[in-house]
Amino acid sequence: MTTVTTMPLHGDWTVDDLDALPDDGLRYELVDGVLLVSPSPLLPHQVGQSNLMVALATAAPHAFRVLGAPLDIGLSPTRQLQPDVVVIPRGPLTPKVQDLPLLVVEVLSPSTRATDLTLKRYVLEQAGVPSYWLLDPEVPSLTVLELRDGAYVEVARAEGQQPLTVQRPFPVTLVPAELVA
Repeated sequence: MTTVTTMPLHGDWTVDDLDALPDDGLRYELVDGVLLVSPSPLLPHQVGQSNLMVALATAAPHAFRVLGAPLDIGLSPTRQLQPDVVVIPRGPLTPKVQDLPLLVVEVLSPSTRATDLTLKRYVLEQAGVPSYWLLDPEVPSLTVLELRDGAYVEVARAEGQQPLTVQRPFPVTLVPAELVA
């Protein structure tokens, strides 16, 4: 039997509307009641995401969890994102993420680059996520943004074989070229 995803004809989307959709393999995100739909990521994206998750999980103290998409991060009744990688405080396992992520990472892809660089940055900044990283497999590069006085500021960037050491949310050294190899 085939599952058909139906979309409401009018009105704003809510997180409850997303929860009612069947799992059809697409990534559904919600910003201010507007539905964003993305296809499955390509191989360079997946390699970068997987390698970054392993590197972060290896460096993470026990007080943190490193998780990857698909994972819904509800920010309000009309805002829900599925970041590529998140770091959250370790707490009791609940059906949904209860705490605001300490770190959100997006791996740039041709189909999501503009959204990741602008819209998601803005939404996460407004939500108060302390750190937002962008991994670009094409360069390769890793850009680190941190929240300062309510706005993201670029605090570090590395390309290729250049190592990058960060302290938030915990100390870790990463090499962009190794993350996408």
